[in-house]
Amino acid sequence: MTSVLRHHRYGRALGTCALSAALLSGGTAGALAATKPSPDSTMAASITITAHGNTVKAGDKVKITGRTKGLNVGAPLVLQHMKNDKWVPLRATAKVKKGSSYAILAQLGTKGMEKLRVAGVNASGKVYSPPVTVKVS
Repeated sequence: MTSVLRHHRYGRALGTCALSAALLSGGTAGALAATKPSPDSTMAASITITAHGNTVKAGDKVKITGRTKGLNVGAPLVLQHMKNDKWVPLRATAKVKKGSSYAILAQLGTKGMEKLRVAGVNASGKVYSPPVTVKVS
C-alpha cells in the first residue's frame, strides 16, 4: 500500500471519529459544527409567502407560493394555520425547489378568516414566514 493511500484512509478515519465524537458529546449542534456548513446556512434564514386568492369558497384549494433564504434545496416546508391562538400544521406540505422557491396547494374547509404561515427548519433552527389572511366563505 502506498503512503498516499494510507494517509487518505487515516484522514478519513480521523474525520469519521471527530464527527462521531461531536455527535456523542454535543448532540446535533456539535455534529453540525464539525461538518462544513452550506453557503445557505450561514445567512439569516427567511421565508416569503403569497396567497393566490384572498377569498376562497369552503372546500376549495388556495395556492401558496414564496421564496426561501437560508434553507437547502429539498428542505421540507409545512403550511400552518392559527387555531385557538396556536399555530397548527395543515396537511399541506412542500419542499424547497431549485431556485429557493416553493408552492403549496391547501384545501381550506372552515368558513371565516384563516391566518396562514409557512414553517421550515435549517441548521440554526425553525424559520417562519410572516402570516397572511385568506377569507373562506
